[in-house]
Amino acid sequence: MATEPPAGAPAPAPMPPQPPQRPWSLRRRLLAAIVAASTVLWLASLGIVTYIAWHETNDVFDDALEESGYMLMAATTDWNERGLLSRARAGGTSERKVDMQYQIVVDGRVLQRTSGAPATPFVAGFDDDHGFADPRVGKQRWRVFVVRDEERHFEVQVGQLHKKRLDILEELAEHLWLPVAGFLAVLALVCWLLIHRVLKPLRQTASAIAAKTPHDLALVATAGQPRELLPIVQALNGVLGRLDAALQAERRFTADAAHELRTPLAGLHMHVQLLQRQHPDAALAAPFKKLRDDISRVTALVDSLLALARLDPVTHELLATEAVPLAPLCEQLRATLADSAARRGLSLVLRCADAVAQANPAMLQIAVRNVLDNAVRYCPDGARIELDAVQAAGRIVITVRDNGPGVDAASRQRLSERFFRVLGHAAGQGGSGLGLSIVQRIVELHGGTLGFGAGLDGRGLGVTFDVPAH
Repeated sequence: MATEPPAGAPAPAPMPPQPPQRPWSLRRRLLAAIVAASTVLWLASLGIVTYIAWHETNDVFDDALEESGYMLMAATTDWNERGLLSRARAGGTSERKVDMQYQIVVDGRVLQRTSGAPATPFVAGFDDDHGFADPRVGKQRWRVFVVRDEERHFEVQVGQLHKKRLDILEELAEHLWLPVAGFLAVLALVCWLLIHRVLKPLRQTASAIAAKTPHDLALVATAGQPRELLPIVQALNGVLGRLDAALQAERRFTADAAHELRTPLAGLHMHVQLLQRQHPDAALAAPFKKLRDDISRVTALVDSLLALARLDPVTHELLATEAVPLAPLCEQLRATLADSAARRGLSLVLRCADAVAQANPAMLQIAVRNVLDNAVRYCPDGARIELDAVQAAGRIVITVRDNGPGVDAASRQRLSERFFRVLGHAAGQGGSGLGLSIVQRIVELHGGTLGFGAGLDGRGLGVTFDVPAH
């Protein structure tokens, strides 16, 4: 119960209006997500690559120190004409990473060298005091550093095969390719997940558009839409609005026309009956009967149009339903159709058992009556018609079958179309071609499906539809 504020108390301040939600940019969000993920993974991969490169570089420097030690040892030995450092390292390996070779050259002659160096100078006629060169000795290419003393009495040439450097690079690549490939795979997965997440509004909008039906033309929500998609959604909403207005105008016209036609048709029917009483001549009996039948058919058509006009605006969410026992419904329909069935010798069997549907009572009665009325109307004299209502998987499945002439497979696909009638079928029987269209609409409102198949004894027609069980 609401209470008034005490006298003299200040009135509560009104709630400030909420600012409209601005559309966000899908392009910016996607770019920011991918750049952020790429930066984080790039920094992580850089750290791992740096660690591996540091480890490998330390190995190279350690081998260089080891090589320098052996070269210094060779340089401090007595000079002789041979001057070969032929002994191997103590405890060393035969395959070295750096494997530098040196020569001591005086006047163009090699006075001392390591065992792997050639007997002739790496570089002949070197003019500078120091520098690098890339000579080719035999079939091998070397990287050589040359340094001379100040008096240019002798020079030291230290060389390394280019192949040794390539071996170091290959070994480094062997250690790096697996982490790099792993990070690329992780980056691809993260980008895919980010793109999937960022594009989720697109999929939601596409699902909302795909769910639209001629009976659900509500506008697609624009709140929360990305800036790039907003013009498309607004244009689509414009189309939906114009289409809904056109359909509403058509439904109003159909409903108004059908409603206005009922009164003159009823009056016309009464006038024909009055004329028939005033002129009971046998010669006029057939024309009057034909006129009465035509008026009845037009009246039924108007009633069907009015029923469709009332059903079209209804939605599944707004449909009022309740528990509907099918047994009383079947008994009522049996009593309604009993006279016409007995007059034509039709066998009418209705088996509803204890089935209880959760449906709109009036609509369910119209649907079952239309299907049964079609069977009674188009079956030949002496035919058999059976109705079965069973509960399965939370649905009430209603099947009406007969052993009449049936309908070919091609025409069965069109039986629920409005104003469609099978040519040459049951000549002399009236009908508007709207009965099964009404059944189709009622079944759709109850979330079911309408299907057609074979009837009894391998002939005739079978009509099946389902509604929710109570």
